[in-house]
Amino acid sequence: MNIDDADLVLAAQRGDRDALDRLLRRHFDRIHAVCRRIAGSTRDADDAAQEALIRIVRAIDRFDGRASFSTWSYRIATNAALDELRKRSRRPQLHVVGDDSERGVPEPADDLARRQVEGVVDRLAIDAALADLPEDFRVPVVMRDVGDLDYAEIAEALSVPIGTVKSRIARGRRMLLERLGNREPGEERPTREESSGTAGSPPAADQPPPPDDA
Repeated sequence: MNIDDADLVLAAQRGDRDALDRLLRRHFDRIHAVCRRIAGSTRDADDAAQEALIRIVRAIDRFDGRASFSTWSYRIATNAALDELRKRSRRPQLHVVGDDSERGVPEPADDLARRQVEGVVDRLAIDAALADLPEDFRVPVVMRDVGDLDYAEIAEALSVPIGTVKSRIARGRRMLLERLGNREPGEERPTREESSGTAGSPPAADQPPPPDDA
């Protein structure tokens, strides 16, 4: 039986450890993806995701349902990843110098292996390009395109106006495309607000995004 997040949260708040475990497992992949794209490395993402889960468990009793559990948990994940970035900036960096040309890289054995290699390369390229974006633009882009949050949810999580979120996402995606070699952007999927007709009309395609009012 598919139990929704709200019911699992209520059960977890009553001490049901199975409900809490199910809730965390349901959202872990997105929590880790948000952490990895913000923190920029798998090791830091693992640490941030673990810290996010700990914070969620400790704070679950204080979750009041004013936001969805996903918004609340991705906000915690975002903060954990940003904290991990700050910690990393204070750690000494060690660099190992080696000659990669001596190791040699074998050719893929078949088309499937080639596609798998290309997929890894593409993911690494996207991760590297995202890591190069300023935090103000990287974080909302990750929350939208990886966390799949609506503009209103991102605005609530980051405590900024929706117009600022839209502007930062538009500018962040533009910078991301530049770093990826000006690939064509994918079609923008409608948000829940736009699907329901409650949001204002989006800007025309040939018009610049709204100014960053943060």
